[in-house]
Amino acid sequence: MMPLLAPLFQGDWAAYGEALACAPCWPADALPVTRLIGGDDGGLLPDVLRRHAAYLGVRGGDLRAAASSWSLDYLGVLLPPAAAAASLLQHRLPLCADEMAISLDRHCTPVRFHIVHEGGALPGSPTATRYGPMLNHHLAPLFDAIHRHTRLPHKILWANAARHLDAIFAQALALSGNAAPVAMDREMLLRRPFDAAGRANPLHGRQRRIAPAGLATEAVAVLHRECCLMYRLPEQSWCGACPLAPHHAPAA
Repeated sequence: MMPLLAPLFQGDWAAYGEALACAPCWPADALPVTRLIGGDDGGLLPDVLRRHAAYLGVRGGDLRAAASSWSLDYLGVLLPPAAAAASLLQHRLPLCADEMAISLDRHCTPVRFHIVHEGGALPGSPTATRYGPMLNHHLAPLFDAIHRHTRLPHKILWANAARHLDAIFAQALALSGNAAPVAMDREMLLRRPFDAAGRANPLHGRQRRIAPAGLATEAVAVLHRECCLMYRLPEQSWCGACPLAPHHAPAA
């Protein structure tokens, strides 16, 4: 694990910190993220998604549910160390697509990212300064490519990212004693409909709150912004916070 991240990822959390490796050179078998995403040549992403879909048991040409599942795995590896460094340490790691490589397992599931330097500390800097490069020059082109190859809507991909960030910020706030910089990052990234430049914030989305039947009204559940389509995968169903699950349908 990177020494920078080691104090944040102890015990059961160590695996999240170990998902980002820093060394002078990428491993020989790691795939540059730009090669994965591709450009006019389409990159390796179509083949990666098809192979992952086959592993999930998907048959036919509709890869949207498999692509959403793959994106959740991708984001689950990338975002914990990225957000921990950015918000808890006020540190910007080099997370643009052209600064990173990725290791995939034999099912094309993301398992680790690689960088060649640690970036730099930016104490007191705006949220956009620390998160903007990753959002605009890594996730945005990745989501464009996934949409292009599978027609999975952008709103689902950004909602998948927001889902991970929700959980990460909740944990970061608990660990930091509700530190103001962490709270501000959550506010700027997830709670505001527009970014600092006045552009629509793709991470922002309405979340419906429900009181489960038979429970006190105080026992409110917060649903995800968008359905991730997991229920369309073989032998899967709606997750516990799916906004499309029949048991979460608004009362008539």
